[in-house]
Amino acid sequence: MDALRGKVALVTGGSRGIGAAVVRRLARDGADVAFTYVSPLGAERAKGVVAEVEAMGRRAVMLEADSADAAAVVASVERAVAELGGLDILVNNAGIFPFGPVEDVTLDELDRALAVHARAAFLAAQAASRYLPEGGRIISVGSSLVERAPFGGIALYSMTKAALSGLTRALAREFGPRGITVNVVHPGSTDTEMNPVDAEGADEQRALAALGRFMDPDDVAATIAHLAGPGGRNITGAALTVDAGSNA
Repeated sequence: MDALRGKVALVTGGSRGIGAAVVRRLARDGADVAFTYVSPLGAERAKGVVAEVEAMGRRAVMLEADSADAAAVVASVERAVAELGGLDILVNNAGIFPFGPVEDVTLDELDRALAVHARAAFLAAQAASRYLPEGGRIISVGSSLVERAPFGGIALYSMTKAALSGLTRALAREFGPRGITVNVVHPGSTDTEMNPVDAEGADEQRALAALGRFMDPDDVAATIAHLAGPGGRNITGAALTVDAGSNA
């Protein structure tokens, strides 16, 4: 419960799904947490997450920021630092799920996926690097579909999420001398609004998993919390797959 006491975290896309689970888990472990959200609906969800964090006795700050907006990404880091007094942990979680044949992908869709998954993570890490102390953490949320593409229609998603693996390894080398660790977690099928356990195609996804089940967002959050805590101090430049054995 005290592993992250005194730490400040920023989680992008923290109003729902895996992001909200990460916010709650980091707060439960003692951190104060800022998180981003987008859209009016996201604001309502964000208020609920803030209430949960404050009920744990921790501080929470909700920040409106579209990860496709470069200026908003950088501003969210600056605002988190200003409102919570520093930054120790950055979790690049915000994501979208473009799906469809390659021939149907538009230039706008390509640019948005690159912006949300790759550019935003780079810019957030760049901005955060000005504040992260020794022992700081950068953790990105990728996808098990980076390592294996079991069906069609995911070329854009897989490509843009794969960029996080290269960024992670390079930043681990660059920030290692400062004692900052950088890692990426690749979740498999997780029961979220983006990919609910009862959606069309869910049975096919379960069949891919060695354990034969979807994961809960808390499963992914637990791995991220480990990387953010004392137990993760010697893990860097790593890609951890949490997918119930889908890529086994």
